[in-house]
Amino acid sequence: MTKLILDHIDILATMDDADGVVGREISNAAVLIADGIIVAVGARDSLLSHHADAEVLDFSGHIVIPGLVNTHHHLFQNLTRVVPDAQDKSLFGWLTTLYPIWQHLTPEDIYISAAAGCAELALSGCSTTSDHQYLFPHGSRLDDAIKGAMDVGIRFTATRGSMSIGESKGGLPPDALTENEGAILEDCLRVIDAFHDPRPHAMLRVALAPCSPFSVSRELMRDTALMAADKGVGLHTHLAENVEDINYSLDNFQMRPGDYAESLGWTGDHVWHAHCVQLNRDEIALFARTGTGIAHCPCSNMRLASGIAPLRKMLDGGVAVGLGVDGSSSSDSGHLLNEARQAMLLQRVMDGAGNLTAREALRLATRGGAEVLNRDDIGQIRAGFSADLAIFDRRAIEFSGTQTDPLAALIFCGPVKPRHVLINGRFVVRDWQLTSMEMHDLLTRHDRAARDLLMRAGR
Repeated sequence: MTKLILDHIDILATMDDADGVVGREISNAAVLIADGIIVAVGARDSLLSHHADAEVLDFSGHIVIPGLVNTHHHLFQNLTRVVPDAQDKSLFGWLTTLYPIWQHLTPEDIYISAAAGCAELALSGCSTTSDHQYLFPHGSRLDDAIKGAMDVGIRFTATRGSMSIGESKGGLPPDALTENEGAILEDCLRVIDAFHDPRPHAMLRVALAPCSPFSVSRELMRDTALMAADKGVGLHTHLAENVEDINYSLDNFQMRPGDYAESLGWTGDHVWHAHCVQLNRDEIALFARTGTGIAHCPCSNMRLASGIAPLRKMLDGGVAVGLGVDGSSSSDSGHLLNEARQAMLLQRVMDGAGNLTAREALRLATRGGAEVLNRDDIGQIRAGFSADLAIFDRRAIEFSGTQTDPLAALIFCGPVKPRHVLINGRFVVRDWQLTSMEMHDLLTRHDRAARDLLMRAGR
């Protein structure tokens, strides 16, 4: 058994509820890890005296929090950041600008964008990410993104997305980016059987994720929900992202998005919806009552002018909420602490300076995301949980002058990057450097892939 003790931690933010205290913060703390699992958390003396055979690392001057959990991403999009004629458009115009480029993606593009995107997330403190891949041009498969994530070493929820309604049927995407619905369901079964690991501490899980109610049929939404229930996997889609989304639902289904989701089996604790900017009071109550989760993506919502999600009302209503960086063409970044900061600031703009605290925002980025992904083995620093940790050096310039509350500085003074990141007890980031892949080679390949993609698209 391999044992590791993280010792002399200045501030350990557990995000647990041990001893009746919500979100304990322990000073001069230690964490014992054995074979990728947290064994004990507490005062250093008690751990050191009972585990003399462990390797001990001194983290004086450091803050340790659970690894961040990203609940919504489109990794393939980091090949098309800041495309000029998509910079100033809202959702539907932005999509129709980028679809013609994305239809030229190859399997290698999917792999390299996943590896680069997961590397960016890990370097910012993220230990778990979900990815929503909903297009598969030129033989691309979910397998390509999975390999990229596994090569980086991040904990991964791969969602098998889909689009089946193209321009010829009144949809937004080019027909070339859509698939036959029978083939979609067949491949959903394949990837679940090939990759989904339901065991505790799993590094890879699969969920099913039709892109949105306006890009697939009612029948595919229903059949996907039935398959997910039968196979015991999660369900994910975009919902109520902007006013156009609401209008589409009312015009085409004669009901609001929340009611449409419920009518097709798209509520429950295995379901999480991205954005939900335009949910009303009744829909929030529905999600709370059914345990349905929400991936809140504040930067993307601002970038695409979708609005400000009623986050405070969601939390007060008992809805499970996590954070998502969204696609790298709509947020142009993969830094979850930046999303946490923006979530806090937006709620303050909406309803006052006390509307969301730094610690509430940090909880959204850690334990909140774990709850949305329906995982009870990550998101907390607690015995029996996976050893996924983000470790920040207080000597960094971002922490200068924060002696009164350095933990809050992670949110207020961001974006801060961690010195180390452990995933499953392994240093995936050490001294601000990715350990699992050579970054220069990765970025060279990514730059070449982005240039070649634009060239194939005639840009």
